[in-house]
Amino acid sequence: MDKFLAHILIVDDDDRIRILVKQYLQDNNYLITTAKDAFDAKNKIDLIKFDLIVLDIMMPKKSGLELTGELKKENKVPIILLTAKGETDERVEGLERGADDYLGKPFEPKELLLRIKNILAKTIKKKKTEKLKIGLSILDLNKLIIEKKDKSYKINNTEKLILEKMINSPGQIFSRDEIGKLINIDKERSIDVIITRLRKKIEMDSKNPKYLQTIRGTGYVLWIE
Repeated sequence: MDKFLAHILIVDDDDRIRILVKQYLQDNNYLITTAKDAFDAKNKIDLIKFDLIVLDIMMPKKSGLELTGELKKENKVPIILLTAKGETDERVEGLERGADDYLGKPFEPKELLLRIKNILAKTIKKKKTEKLKIGLSILDLNKLIIEKKDKSYKINNTEKLILEKMINSPGQIFSRDEIGKLINIDKERSIDVIITRLRKKIEMDSKNPKYLQTIRGTGYVLWIE
């Protein structure tokens, strides 16, 4: 996948729906992050700038309606609410709290995709790059460049694959075996060399990394502010 159309957060306490929607949207060229509840979603929203959020209303502890109200006070990220069919009051309240659209369950993934496209067409300016800021570095995965201060560093397709995987799950530890399978390399030393090379391009001080860190005996993790 050369580029992503947008970065979308899927929030639903139903594992089956999260997996289904994630796979369908990924197949249609979207970068997807998932959250199992409102608190998990808020933590990820604080770390990552999303282009759109697909949010289930009925969730334990805190509802999608509550989270919508909180988010719309802080930012203007578009929100599509997933509602039970026939729940008119919930749909109205969701729109009153700032939601941009709603879709009744059960739904066809294709209809969700069309609604996402319609909203993004209105809210996202035409852009050909997907950029992400990590500390003082700016990653452009389309141009395969990392910009840091006044310098630009090229990244190759192998490094891009690793970054895409880690960006999609910030804070998650990836073992050398997982990374090796992703890039089709089975030598741990080769994987260590690639990570070290990436670290030098991202970090201000690669010997004391703040973002791309090694978890001794376990693997690697990427933190995003």
